[in-house]
Order: sequence, then structure tokens, then C-alpha cells
Amino acid sequence: MKIAILDDYQSLARSFADWNRLRDRASVQFFTDPISDPAQLTDCLGSFDVICLMRERTAFTGDLIKALPNLKLLVTSGMKNGAIDLPAAEERGIVVSGTSSPGHATAELTFGLILALARNLLPQSNSLQAGRWQTGIGRDLRGATLGLLGLGRLGSQVAAFGRAFGMKVIAWSENLSTERCAEVGVDYREKTQLFAESDFLSVHLRLSKRTEGLIGANELFLMKPDAYLVNTSRAAIIEMAALERALVGGVIAGAALDVFDHEPLPPDHPLLSTPNLLLTPHIGYVTRETYEIFYREMLEAIEAWLDGQPIRVLAS
Repeated sequence: MKIAILDDYQSLARSFADWNRLRDRASVQFFTDPISDPAQLTDCLGSFDVICLMRERTAFTGDLIKALPNLKLLVTSGMKNGAIDLPAAEERGIVVSGTSSPGHATAELTFGLILALARNLLPQSNSLQAGRWQTGIGRDLRGATLGLLGLGRLGSQVAAFGRAFGMKVIAWSENLSTERCAEVGVDYREKTQLFAESDFLSVHLRLSKRTEGLIGANELFLMKPDAYLVNTSRAAIIEMAALERALVGGVIAGAALDVFDHEPLPPDHPLLSTPNLLLTPHIGYVTRETYEIFYREMLEAIEAWLDGQPIRVLAS
């Protein structure tokens, strides 16, 4: 029995679970480099029975699943992974198991990015290290308007952070009701109002056909010239070319992104040279506490499957 642990970019997977528990039943191999080419994935993974992966880092398409003859179990972090073709796995009789997720780490990062934008933390730090002193001016969060695109689990947590800082919080999504807003303590706005009124606009939507490209040039032009956009959700919700033009042209004051159309971000990607843009390398869930849960429960899922009693099974 051979087990592959993919997407271990930081070489940390070994330290977050007792993989020695499997030594009499299977061999475990850790992959620390990203592999995106389908042919390379097929060559590297063709002999493995079990593959563990981080949610939405490596795509497991129907073609890839069909090309892995030994594959019997996929284990993903989280209980949803849009990068796995679940019907294709079911057709092959492959079990797909997930893990729980604490879910608060991304919300915490989101508000950290809002704070960083408001006080120009990165430019100020870079300026000080270059020998300069107080080269810009920040703004208060108290009294500012925080707009939320989406008011699910993460959006609700960010709303609570905003209220704690004295912000006015407003929200919109396609199916959001005024009753849900009242439960969370925020005010409902129509979509155009949300973009026009927000000083800080944060994205917390799932990626779907309805939300792909939801934020384009028209929406960005609705925003205030001193407003900021934050995305820790999914890159494709924003039309990146439109965002680049808006930042270069001063349509909005700045943005912060933790998610990208290509990950890891290529060194020649245009976003790396776009002004007024704070970038983090998809670290929304990259915390010690989250990794402890992910890898411990991946190991538990493998053991349960080996015992003939799969747990946390994902179905299409």
C-alpha cells in the first residue's frame, strides 16, 4: 500500500500527524513541490493507492482520476473541494474523505489585511527600513463602512470584527435576506449600493457560475476612489485584468489578495508589479492550529478506510 501526501509546500506534514502509525500497513511519501502538469501528475502518482491533498491546490479532474489505475482513496482537507471531480471518483469506486476545519483562520487574515491597508503597514515598514520616517498617512476604521460580499460563516466572522472596531457593516449576496443580516447585526444593501458605499469591501462568496467574474470594471468604477478591495475567497470572483487597470488608473485606493488565478503565483505574473496591491501567498488557512486538524484527520481517514469503515465521505 502506497500513500502520497501532496501539496506539502512547507515540509510540515510530517510534524502534524503521527504517520508512523501506518508503518506496518503502508509506505508514505511526501511531495513538497507543486505539480500542475497532468502528464507529470500521472507519472508521479500512478503507483499510489491513497492520495492526500490540500483543498484546491492540485486539481483532480476526471481525466487524471481515470489515469491513476491504483487509486482507491482520496483524502482532502476540508469537507468541500471543488478541484476534485467527485462523479468521476464515484464512477471508479474511489472513496473521497474529508476533514473538519476550524474555519476562523481566513476571517482573521481578512481583517489583518483590512488593518494593513488602512494603516499602510507594508509601505510604512518598507519606508522605515529604507531610512525614511512617516512617509504616508493612514485612516481610521472606526466610523468607516465595511462591505461584505457574502454573509456566510466567514463573512459573519469578519462582520463581528468590523463591529468590534466600530465600523458600520453592510452586506449583499444574491440570496441574502434582510432577516439574515439582522441576525448578524449588519445592514442589507443592494449590490450597487454595497460597492458605492463601502470604504473596505471584502469578498466571502463561493465560486460558482453565478459568482465567477462578479467583480469587473463596472463594479470597480462604482467604488469610492479611496476605497479598498480585499479577496481571501476565490480569485475568479474578480476579473483580474479589470482590477489591475483600476489600480493603475487610481479608480480605487488599493487592494489585498490572498488568492490567485495561478498558484503558486508565477514570478512574472503582472500582479507582482501592480501598484497599491498587498499580496499574500494563499495563507488564509495556513496556521498551526488548522494544519494540526487537517493532517491528524487525514491520518484518521486513512486508518478508517484501511479498517473498512471510511469516515467523512464526500459525495457528489
